[in-house]
Order: sequence, then C-alpha cells, then structure tokens
Amino acid sequence: MRAVRIETCGRPPVVGEHPSPVPGADRELVRVVAAPITPLDLLCAGGTSYFGTPALPYVPGVQGVGTAGGRLVWFPTPAGMAPGDGSMAELASVPSEDLVELPAGADPLAVAALGLSAVAAYMALTWRGELAAGEQVLVLGGGGVVGQAAIQLARLAGARRVVAAARSSAGLERARLAGADAVIPLGNASVTEWAGTDARTSPGDPSVTEPAGTDARTSPGDASVTEPTGTDARTSPGDASVTKPAGTDARTSPGDPSVTEPDARTSPGDTEVAAPAGAIPPVSTDVAELADRFSAACDGPVDLVLDPLFGIPAAAAARTLRKGGRLVNLGGSASETCPLDSSTLRSRSLRVLGYTNNELTREQLARAVAFIAEQSAAGRLAVVYEVSPLAEAAAAWQRQAAGTARGRIVLHTS
Repeated sequence: MRAVRIETCGRPPVVGEHPSPVPGADRELVRVVAAPITPLDLLCAGGTSYFGTPALPYVPGVQGVGTAGGRLVWFPTPAGMAPGDGSMAELASVPSEDLVELPAGADPLAVAALGLSAVAAYMALTWRGELAAGEQVLVLGGGGVVGQAAIQLARLAGARRVVAAARSSAGLERARLAGADAVIPLGNASVTEWAGTDARTSPGDPSVTEPAGTDARTSPGDASVTEPTGTDARTSPGDASVTKPAGTDARTSPGDPSVTEPDARTSPGDTEVAAPAGAIPPVSTDVAELADRFSAACDGPVDLVLDPLFGIPAAAAARTLRKGGRLVNLGGSASETCPLDSSTLRSRSLRVLGYTNNELTREQLARAVAFIAEQSAAGRLAVVYEVSPLAEAAAAWQRQAAGTARGRIVLHTS
C-alpha cells in the first residue's frame, strides 16, 4: 500500500510503498479516507517527546477517518507513542472497540480536521469547565483548531458572549469567522483595530476550507477552493470543482493509549499554526496591559477562560474572571510557566483546572467524537483546513511544521 513513512526522526516523511496491515483478533481493517497532520504527529516524529524515540520506520497519524465494514468511522492510533503504524496510509488496522461510527452526512475531511482538537475544546469547556448557559467565555489562542472549535462550541452550549484572543492577523480573522463577538490581539496591535474586523475581507487561499459564515464575494476564487457551510453561493466565483455544502451560519448558531492526544503542554503551538514564519507578533509581556485589553472587550467579568497558551496570556486572562471563575488550561504553547499572582487567585477564589484528552475513558471519547461529528454534519461546527493528496504529504508536512499553512492540513488518500 501507499503510505507516509517516518524514516529518520526530525526529517520530513517520505511517501512510498509500505507493508499492508493484517487485522488481528478484535481488530478491523480501515480504508483511510482522511488523516490530519496534527501538532502531536509533528512532536512524536521529532523524536524528542516524552514518549521517547519511536521505532523506525513507522507510518504517522494519530487519528483518521475511513470506512470499515461499510461504515464511515473515526479512529485513533498510538503512532509515534507506541510501536505500530498510524493513519497516514491507504489502510490501517484498528481495534474494533476504538472505532467511532460517524453520523449520516458527515464529511470525512471536515471531521478529520476537527478531530481530537475539537474533542479537547468541547470537553474542556463542558466537562472540566462546567460551562453553563448565559455565561461569558474568553478563548485564548482563538485562531487555532482548538480555539476555533471552542468559540463555536461555547455558543452551542449557550454562552451569551464569546471573546477570543490570537497573535497573528490570520488567527484573528479565523476567530472572527468562527463567530467570536470580539477578537483581541495578543501582540502590540490595538483592540480597536480588531474589534470590528469584517471577515469578508480575509485574504483567500486556493486550498483553504473556511468555516461557516465566510462570504465568498471578497475571497479570490480558485478551482480548488471548498466553501463550507454558510457560504453565499450566489456570488461565489464560478467553478465546477467548488463544493458548497449546505448548513447554518455558525456566526448565528445557538448556542490513553487509545486517546492519542497527550498533555498539550508538550505540543507545538496549535493556536497559531497558519501564519507565515516570522509574521506572528510576540505576545505582550505586560500582564496588566493585556488584562486591560481583555477587560475592554468583555461585557463585565468573565465566567470561564479556555487556555491552550498558559504564560502571560493566562495570567492576564485570570484578572478578567469573576469571583469563583474558572480557567481551564489545556496547553502551554506560549510558555510552560505562568506569572499568575497569588492575590488574583486568592482574592477572587478562582479555580485553575487542567485538562488532557488522556484522561477520557474510551466511552467518553466516543461520545465526544460523535457529538463533534454531529455538529459538523449539521453545519454548526467547522474550522479552517487545507486538503492535500497523500502523494504530496512530505511538502504538506513541512508547511504544517513551518507554520505556513493557512489551517490544519488534512491528507486525502483517494
């Protein structure tokens, strides 16, 4: 079979022939349709993760979507963390109990793009963060897959206001497209520069799938553009290969060995992976100033902060919380440490909580994946992603690693 292979840690993968998997007891053969290139894949293939150096060669891909026994399924793999091959191949052998059947109408590429990042956003908000209807949420890293998903999922859970922060202009635009009420730069740009940003002026990209609400009237057209839910098809540049699925506009929507997402504190930054190298401004180093910036965009004290960044952004966000407010950390892409002061923590009786997908049971994971897929199929949940053929995986891998992709890259095997 054709597969992506990691032959040397720290080097780009190669695409070539690889032995086809043979299903064993209680395992099924999955014909892979879509496999995302995630921060965890990059981390493991580098050979420096806390999982140790993987046995080489191996097929990467910690999750994927494919068909098994006539069903469309999502599946996890331990590739890079334990011996065995992953999803970036034409075929994968997966334990039957790990397969999650997807609902009718689910787009395998869209579900692959969401995957475990959306699961983390969903469970961190609802299970760990205990988000209640009518609460105000501040999402840090709003331009990444976790952040984009969190903005929409908070809406679905009944949040009254969702404010998002991101470093790059592209990240701010993606957060706006996802439906944030206000978007706040983490760098040195002013709040007012972005608070009223109109996502219709977002620069287009030929291989990018943008989430619900995108207005194609101002996006440069290209034959390979896939317009997702909410797109205004009446004025979209005409091309036979442009696909426009139906659905709702997310801007107005209401509201583990087997879990292959380790503690995100060791993952490369999922929050801003799509801006060109060198184009992302540094995060502000002034906690008080950044806290004032957040507060200016929020409608009173915040109830819940979703934090995949840690560091100064988390310390600043904590100052916006109400008494008894919650901050859920699920990553450390800004820093492994945080200057959260004791007076803020104690005076407001704040709750600082940690989250990792590794804590989920197999049943919790399956329910979360099913929920994410259902929302995606209904047009209520989408993130910006690119599609690349399996044959071009090496180039796609390098773009994802370098941060020059405009979204999560999903490999399409057919």
